[in-house]
Amino acid sequence: MVKKFLTTKVTKESTKEHQVNEWKIVIMKSKKFSLRKRIQSFGYAFNGLKIMFSEEHNFWIHLFFTCLVLVFVLLFRFSLVEYGLLAIAIGMVFAAELFNSALENLSDHLSPGQNDKIKKVKDLSAAAVLVSAITALVIGCVVLLPKLFWLIS
Repeated sequence: MVKKFLTTKVTKESTKEHQVNEWKIVIMKSKKFSLRKRIQSFGYAFNGLKIMFSEEHNFWIHLFFTCLVLVFVLLFRFSLVEYGLLAIAIGMVFAAELFNSALENLSDHLSPGQNDKIKKVKDLSAAAVLVSAITALVIGCVVLLPKLFWLIS
């Protein structure tokens, strides 16, 4: 099986490259499944989480609100659907924050100075985090507010 990738660099000596416009199409032979490499890829993912914890301040804000939600989860009974909605909402915000941070880091590397196009990419990426956070807030209110009203009354 042969896979095609669009790239600007050729990373393997065993690849054949063809110039198409400004992009190089790299044709690589598929490699056999390697359990060791799959486990190694988890290491990269956990390193990304470590970077998130150590370098991204907004991550801590999301983590704080996640902990508040978890306190409510421990105090009240929820249906499986409600647990699922809360888990999806929390995961969506963290994933958006990770993508945002990745795009910001890549953008800063590619264009360290001021660049209007990079600013647009960063603003759109930040907007994605905002939309996911607002959506999570709405889901949280729909699931948690009835429980709080029941507690108060």
